Amino acid sequence: MSDDESECCGNAGSRTPVGPWVWSAYRAYNELLREKIKKRFEAEEGPWMDQLAGLLVDLVNARWEGGRKGGKVESEVLEKLDKLLEE
Repeated sequence: MSDDESECCGNAGSRTPVGPWVWSAYRAYNELLREKIKKRFEAEEGPWMDQLAGLLVDLVNARWEGGRKGGKVESEVLEKLDKLLEE
């Protein structure tokens, strides 16, 4: 390894390539942080997000079945969605 290569990896004067290990450590740190953030959102926003997910499924189904039921069901779901988003 040349001096330029060791400097770019942050280990000037060392023969041990730490670049991949440092990258793995950063990745693990970010994955752990992401999981903790997900747990917080689930605890605080989970029930609201469950309602939102249900309404979005209802909206997609209303649009899919729009030819048979007309736009009335879709507009009702959109009204519910607006109310939920205002909370």
